[in-house]
Amino acid sequence: MVQEIIPVKLKMTNCFLIRGNSGFLLVDAGPPKSSDLFRQALLGLSIDPADIKMIFLTHGHWDHWGSLRDIKDLTAAPAAINHREKEWVEKGENHLPGGIGTWGKIVVGLMKAMPIKSQLTATGIDIALNDEDLSMETYGIKGRLIHTPGHTDGSMSLLLDSGEAFVGDLAMSGFPRLGGPGPFVVGKDINTMKDSWQILLDAGARVIYPSHGKPFNAEVFDKYC
Repeated sequence: MVQEIIPVKLKMTNCFLIRGNSGFLLVDAGPPKSSDLFRQALLGLSIDPADIKMIFLTHGHWDHWGSLRDIKDLTAAPAAINHREKEWVEKGENHLPGGIGTWGKIVVGLMKAMPIKSQLTATGIDIALNDEDLSMETYGIKGRLIHTPGHTDGSMSLLLDSGEAFVGDLAMSGFPRLGGPGPFVVGKDINTMKDSWQILLDAGARVIYPSHGKPFNAEVFDKYC
């Protein structure tokens, strides 16, 4: 059975609501000052904020948790992130990855010039995720969280049993990447990214939902692995 997937665009970041048996799982919380967009999206979808039962952060970069405090206040849902990046959120830190290739280094340089740190609000994390696969059955979701490092050491993906994978910045298919879906242009280690792509392929990923750009067929990874 394919579970309902509802994309929610919060400024430059794709977030996703996954409908479970007892409510919704939210994948990522968007950049700073996007909670009003989230509230409007819920209103338009006729979703009660209290029906969101968990907020899963794919990793600890600012455009994935910048509005977490406000969204937690709105929904009262617990927030989860890999244990390596829990402190980033709880201290309101703006960690930046390295650039992959010339264009990636230019993108990182532009990111360093952005006044992001002053916009971040330190927010408590309720669930520190380990590296082991974690079933989402408790939340009525047929799928599991998988440790998929490479973009950051603590990056994790949600893989549904039906093959949809929500990968954060492990891959992308839109700006700032040029030339179609593939590796994110910024990250810690491209070889570790490739290893994580293979993990997802081996686990049954069929469709990749990136945080930047449109979904794409997981077979794209074959030419990189």
